[in-house]
Amino acid sequence: MPEIEQTENTLSVDENTGARAYGTTSTPTHPLATAPVGMPSHSVDGFVREFLHELNTNQGVMLSRSSANDQYLALASTVKNYLMARWLETGRKTRDAKTKTVGYLSAEYLLGRQLDNALLATDLNEIATKGLALCGLDLATLREQEVEPGLGNGGLGRLAACFIDSLATMDVPCIGYGIRYEYGIFRQTFVEGRQVEQPDTWLALGAPWEFPHPEASVQVNFGGHTEKYVGADGRERTRWVPAWNVLGVPYNYMVPGYLNGRVNTLRLWSAQATKAFDLQIFNSGDYAQAVRAQTFAENISKVLYPEDSTPQGKELRLQQQYFFVACSLRDFIDQELEEDFDLHNLADRITYQLNDTHPVIAVPELMRLLIDEHDFSWDEAWEVTSKCFDYTCHTLLPEALEVWPTELLGRLLPRHMEIIYQINEQFLAEVREAFPGDEIRARRMSMIAEFPERGVRMAYLSTVASSKVNGVAELHSQLLRDKVLPDFSEMWPEKFTNVTNGVTPRRFVKLSNPKLSNLITDAIGPGWVTDLERLKELEPYADVPEFKVAFREVKAANKARLTALLKQRDGIDLPDGHLLDVMVKRLHEYKRQSLKLLHIVSLYEQVLSGKIAAADVTPRTVVFGAKAAPGYKMAKDTIHLINMVAAKVNSAPEIEGRLKIAFPANYNVTLAEKLIPAADLSEQISLAGMEASGTGNMKFALNGALTIGTDDGANVEIRRLVGDKHFFLFGMNEPQVAELGAKGYNPGDYYESNQQLKATLDLILSGHFSDGDPHLFDAVVYNLLNQDRFMALADFDSYVEAQGKVEERYADEEAWTRSAILNVARSGYFSSDRSMRDYLQRIWHTSPMI
Repeated sequence: MPEIEQTENTLSVDENTGARAYGTTSTPTHPLATAPVGMPSHSVDGFVREFLHELNTNQGVMLSRSSANDQYLALASTVKNYLMARWLETGRKTRDAKTKTVGYLSAEYLLGRQLDNALLATDLNEIATKGLALCGLDLATLREQEVEPGLGNGGLGRLAACFIDSLATMDVPCIGYGIRYEYGIFRQTFVEGRQVEQPDTWLALGAPWEFPHPEASVQVNFGGHTEKYVGADGRERTRWVPAWNVLGVPYNYMVPGYLNGRVNTLRLWSAQATKAFDLQIFNSGDYAQAVRAQTFAENISKVLYPEDSTPQGKELRLQQQYFFVACSLRDFIDQELEEDFDLHNLADRITYQLNDTHPVIAVPELMRLLIDEHDFSWDEAWEVTSKCFDYTCHTLLPEALEVWPTELLGRLLPRHMEIIYQINEQFLAEVREAFPGDEIRARRMSMIAEFPERGVRMAYLSTVASSKVNGVAELHSQLLRDKVLPDFSEMWPEKFTNVTNGVTPRRFVKLSNPKLSNLITDAIGPGWVTDLERLKELEPYADVPEFKVAFREVKAANKARLTALLKQRDGIDLPDGHLLDVMVKRLHEYKRQSLKLLHIVSLYEQVLSGKIAAADVTPRTVVFGAKAAPGYKMAKDTIHLINMVAAKVNSAPEIEGRLKIAFPANYNVTLAEKLIPAADLSEQISLAGMEASGTGNMKFALNGALTIGTDDGANVEIRRLVGDKHFFLFGMNEPQVAELGAKGYNPGDYYESNQQLKATLDLILSGHFSDGDPHLFDAVVYNLLNQDRFMALADFDSYVEAQGKVEERYADEEAWTRSAILNVARSGYFSSDRSMRDYLQRIWHTSPMI
């Protein structure tokens, strides 16, 4: 990367007024300095000028009177200004080129903080640091003011954020479409060890990275009925007469590529009432009724994934899904295409990627737009629609494949229900033609489920309507074809493909692990940031003593950084010299946090009962990070049990401080960026055949943690690439899981036959971790003993044995370091840039702009 030539700077800043006096000027020679007209100067002087202008004019304060939040908001606006001209130019070039755009439809975007990523993309970090120092400010202090948008729940949302980052870096036109949740995912706190959800007020102190555009609002209709009428051409048509509507207001976020000048767009929609305030009702004294429409409308974009165990919650979630796709489809047609564009050619200009089943209602919505509003025939509309969509399935769990009751869908979206019925009728005719006489198959493949209630199978609808259907890891894609959608893959084998997930190396190595990034760059040069396969060049360094020492020093520094953060953030003390064993992911039974907990309790029980001495326990700190869905009782009970075990183990004198548990609340991207680089051991222990891919497993490997895991999701590919010697495999594989399930799995048999497992569960049942209450955790334990749907007890022995191998390897510092370096060197495949290349070649059939 070229250096920036910077002459001696004699800028001075008056502390009270912000007045500037300049001596010499600087001459930046970095290529990014030759920017479109309107870009601020790429120099310290120019940066300070912009910063103080933002502070004075936009925040309305002098430097001496400004708060830390004022300073952060001014800094964010300053950095945003450096992206502005590139963003506008990107839009102009894309429109002029009339090239194909990726429309990424996702209900989640777990973005993380934006400031550091924008500084990285604009190469402004050094300039900003120096400029703020001249103002008596510290960049590190201001970056801590940023509250990350809680617009995602976990891997799905973070993957979407990685993908749009990669598309911008690869110079591929893309618009990410989603919802601007006012409160986002909840903020997790613990009260007496139990999860308590609080509102995530991420917008409370300002949102400097967004551009609202109320003039481009879209009206979205709901309810009502349909009616037939005869058009001017004599054809019978259908008209939707809605009962109510809302406005979708777009908020644009810039998505910068890494040092390449492209800035794509993330467009999030906020719901507002079309008639927000009734003055007559207000004047009559009924103040609540006067704003009822506004409150009702804004509920749609209020919270990510509203609790849907109630009929009202289900309806609100469907409203959310339709709201954002209706806005997004209309937006592209009205705002991005030229006025005279022939929509018969829409597939030449946009490919909509359905990120799981949440946006699938976009399929009948596009059909409705083309037929009802653009006068297409059914066949014309279907030909266009079936070319515009592709579908990514992110699950193997049947309950995660959405099925909407036909009563609800028909009541909320009556025209769409009619279209879905017609799509299904047309599709079933194809099935009967392809498989004559097999009516059972036709009913099995129908988009309309009849049991336990009549509903629309959204995964089936998306599969039928999409050009391509992909899984997100090799094993997942195979199981998707063979077990989840076998009839469809038999009918259309060419429709199914695989794209293994990836993560962006910009955020999850370059930004989150600067010491490791510098070590890598010193060894192989800077090109790995956009060509992660170059990490292979690190392999010889795994046997270089000096490099191994430096690598260990990086890990130690990252642990020290995490220790300081958790002390300040959560009041958690991490002991020195421990193996840092990390399990961070959404709390779900299939991910088997319970299995990790059983291992901890087993170690503790063995010391407590005298089976082993405390001195025989490898010093280990286990860090959990997980949120449970508000209505998921078993997951919340598991969190409670983890915290109660932690309270007991962490204070037990018998364990002599050699076993600790840390569970910081409200795990998010910001914490992940500090925790992942510090980890020694990555826990990826889901039941084989349950995890679609995982991306946390990739982040840990790229940052030098070794994995203990099952042959599940992308673990299969990680193990193959890093090598069996550098991966701790345990447990049944997917065929063995299926065989055990078919034979009849009885978890009680494992409890009775394994004395250590029995002692472990009995200790929990005794009330030892619940202040003597033997029934507090009955739900968790009896679920394991009597159901154990995800076979934690079956894999317990194998898991404990693998943890023994972990301890043996960790005791050999040189061997562990070598394995850790090779994990980094051999994980370059797991870049989201590579994932995007696969999508471009296998699914979207488009290419970067030249």
